[in-house]
Amino acid sequence: MTSADGGQRELILRVATRLFAAMGYDATSVSQIAEAAGLNVAAVTGHIGGKRELYLEVMERMYQVELASLEGVLKNTSVASPEEASALMHQLIDHYLDLCLAYPEMPALWMHRWLSDASDITELEWRYTQPLSGLIWDALEPAVAAGYIRRDVDIEYLIWSMIWCANSFSQSGVLDQRGNRRRMDDPRAMRRFRAHLHRMMHLTAYLQGDPPT
Repeated sequence: MTSADGGQRELILRVATRLFAAMGYDATSVSQIAEAAGLNVAAVTGHIGGKRELYLEVMERMYQVELASLEGVLKNTSVASPEEASALMHQLIDHYLDLCLAYPEMPALWMHRWLSDASDITELEWRYTQPLSGLIWDALEPAVAAGYIRRDVDIEYLIWSMIWCANSFSQSGVLDQRGNRRRMDDPRAMRRFRAHLHRMMHLTAYLQGDPPT
């Protein structure tokens, strides 16, 4: 593959990611991707394949970003005390919010799937969501076993609550007093949401100390 070919492939994937995130898989065509990339359909399919192959490649790349980022957060972590358990929980919250800020297409792609987009491609949740959830559970389970997080807290639903809230805020935001939507790209709204999410997770998990403000 020449450098020009590699550049075209990267361009196609960037454009496909943007369009799938904006409109969803079902509403996006290969011809739209080709047009937005300034290429013809044959060039797009020749590099990667049809729409399904494009979508799978986009989701695989996004998963690899999430996986590498999460593994970096969890590397050498410890929950040997209530304070460390609390710190890890809040680190995970900041990690996910920062990831959504850096890659806004990520929550958009998953929100579309939650609304039954690409419903004929069923394996992605098993392939991508389960491993990431497993990493988080494995990291927090010792804190639950030690009682640093109360044992009656449903950790699976707690982590999903964080993801639901963050993804929804990234896409829908909140209405201010004038009826304008404020999302993650609004620094003040993001600070308020981040502080709220920290407090919500902290209190729900019965963590010791005070949440970040």
